[in-house]
Amino acid sequence: MTLAVAVLAALAGCALKPSPKPEEIRPQAMPNVAVPGQWAIEGSATSPVAGNWLAAFDDARLHALVTEAIAYNPDLRVAAARVEVASEYVNIADSTLYPQVNLLARGGGQMGGDSSGMQGAGLYADWELDLWGRVRSERAAATASYESVVADTEYARQSVAALVAKSYFLAVEAGLQLGLAHQMVAAADQLAALAEQRQRIGKGDGYDAALARANADTFRDTVEQLKLARGQALRALEALVGRYPAADVEVATQLAQAPGPVPAGLPSELLERRPDVVAAERRIAAAFYGVQEAKAARLPRISLTGNVSDISSDLFVLQDRDNPVWSAGASLLLPVFNAGALQSEVRIRTAEQKQAVAEYGRIGARAFGEVEDALSAEFAAARREKLLGRAAAENENALKLSQVRYDVGSGDLRGVRQQQLAAYGSQAALVRVQAERLVQRVNLHLALGGGFDAAPTAAAVDNAE
Repeated sequence: MTLAVAVLAALAGCALKPSPKPEEIRPQAMPNVAVPGQWAIEGSATSPVAGNWLAAFDDARLHALVTEAIAYNPDLRVAAARVEVASEYVNIADSTLYPQVNLLARGGGQMGGDSSGMQGAGLYADWELDLWGRVRSERAAATASYESVVADTEYARQSVAALVAKSYFLAVEAGLQLGLAHQMVAAADQLAALAEQRQRIGKGDGYDAALARANADTFRDTVEQLKLARGQALRALEALVGRYPAADVEVATQLAQAPGPVPAGLPSELLERRPDVVAAERRIAAAFYGVQEAKAARLPRISLTGNVSDISSDLFVLQDRDNPVWSAGASLLLPVFNAGALQSEVRIRTAEQKQAVAEYGRIGARAFGEVEDALSAEFAAARREKLLGRAAAENENALKLSQVRYDVGSGDLRGVRQQQLAAYGSQAALVRVQAERLVQRVNLHLALGGGFDAAPTAAAVDNAE
């Protein structure tokens, strides 16, 4: 009892040093980065980051596909297995803090398997007194590694959700563009027919007819390209959710409405929120405890031992032996000469910690850049949507006026069809920028580290049905 109390007191007096805190890491990892009080892009909101960005698009099909991807995406299944592996490594490291007890038994009659004729059983116990924190450092390093894998898996989960959303919006856009392209082919065919008719009656020539037919075939080529693009987008979406890529997944027929202003939070909060940055910080902690473990490995190892055994032999008499035999003791292992291997191990672990710090700085700098880029692209897409929306409205108005001119006899049908093509073209440009704005909004949510709820709400599902 006295020995146990002494051991516990010794271990309590050798508490592990805490790993570096994020505010201590950043000056080393990003010495040339001065984090501003707000984002550099003008107009970004500093209210708290949205916790469920997926709901902002209000699309039950999208919700269902993200839920399916979280369950069946191959990359996420690999990541989940990595979490399981890391968890078991923590259990292994944790087990070394406790006494190790093993049972050894042998038998087999007179020969005993090795001609000794000995048989019996023994229970052997060994417990290393972690006076210098080597074992606890090993456990702390394993725990930090596990936490980094968990954070990496969360970032992978968010990334897959973002990829599903972006592929979904691109597939919807491709369907809308394909519909507009079919309408443009129909209008171009009508123009070609008019040009041929004018050639027959002598009001036009072969040049106009050939040019009109060439334009119609160019629009047909656009249709083929859009069919391919839509099929590829659908197959990419199916691959993300773990299905066979047959290009038959169901998507919406219209793009979602652009959500309101995104709450971007503060730059100073980003590094604490993004899972990939958190994972990098945990890897620094793991490397830090690896250094502590390597340093402690140079010091003596003291272990308590004990055993009880009962051994007999059919071939000879064991003299002066009472069965069972009990024994207890201690052992000391002191590194004397290893040609500098232990010192090199410390230097290796220290270099690994420097590498982890540098990697944290790289990921942190990338995170800031991704947010600023996404904010810039989001605002640019919003401005372009307004401009192209007005252009599409004016082209539609011009089409109506050209139809009126044709109806009253002051214009011909060619002008109507040409304006019809212009109206379709402006609608296609508007659809493109609307889809781009949704994609950039997803990029922004991912860059900010915003969470999401993968399961669709009951109301959303009811609305979809």
